[in-house]
Amino acid sequence: MKQLALVVPCYNEAEVLRETHTRLLEIVSQLIEAGRISSDSLIYFVDDGSADTTWSLIEELSATHAHTAGIKLSRNCGHQRALLAGLLHVEGDAVITVDADLQDDLAVIPEMLDAFSNGKDVVYGVRKGRESDTAFKRNTALAFYRFMHLMGAEVVDNHADYRLLSRRAIEHLKQFGETNLFLRGIIPLLGFPSGKVFYERHERHAGVSKYPLKRMLSFALDGITSFSMVPLRLIGIMGMAIFCVTSAMSAWVLAVALLGDSAVPGWASTVLPTYFLGGVQILCLGIIGEYLGKMYAEIKARPRFIIEQTTR
Repeated sequence: MKQLALVVPCYNEAEVLRETHTRLLEIVSQLIEAGRISSDSLIYFVDDGSADTTWSLIEELSATHAHTAGIKLSRNCGHQRALLAGLLHVEGDAVITVDADLQDDLAVIPEMLDAFSNGKDVVYGVRKGRESDTAFKRNTALAFYRFMHLMGAEVVDNHADYRLLSRRAIEHLKQFGETNLFLRGIIPLLGFPSGKVFYERHERHAGVSKYPLKRMLSFALDGITSFSMVPLRLIGIMGMAIFCVTSAMSAWVLAVALLGDSAVPGWASTVLPTYFLGGVQILCLGIIGEYLGKMYAEIKARPRFIIEQTTR
């Protein structure tokens, strides 16, 4: 039988943690009884520097339940790094990552294991639809996936971070050492056989979302700049386009000045190019600066996370 590990990143999830543990423990127990997984399978809660009682609850659950363990990061490192900390430090032939908010349907875990048994190293949990989202969130999510594809990044539509990885996939994932993490783009790069299971996403059981609009935009920007050079290439195309437009405008201004008397002296040749080129330069510097910032973070090669404490 295969050993299963469930990795659950937690950030201020004290309100929902007990219920999450109860449901996960029930599934693990059922799978063990059915002979699907070994008796040493574990649920790992990764505390991402929570400010509430999340870690004390994890310690309590770990002390009272044999199939529960905890990993505490020294500070809040972010959802992606907390996921990676769990993936790189847990034991298991197969590892499933799932959020603590109970929005992902845990009932499809047996389907993930079926796909794993059939030779899939990666099994993506994919939402069937987004009817439960607000119109704003649904449209921005669809725009994000389309834009990522347009930028040349390989991502799975309607997939977050609910997935199964085999031990072989995790061992190769260790070779990816980048600081700016976007696991939704990194995992497909592994190239191993993959499958999908589809599920309906539920409402959050308790607490509040840890991905407000500001963090969602930052996450999307990380994904784009980590996996696509298209924005930099667009700067070159934009420069060529500006050159052509400026040349045409210069010809028009010259024609008006030579053939007519309606031209306002100095206006067109000064105001329009100044505003236009100024805006384009600021935009281009912003894009280049974003990439330079990513390079700066990568070159420093600081630890992506520090594990302060574990319960095992």
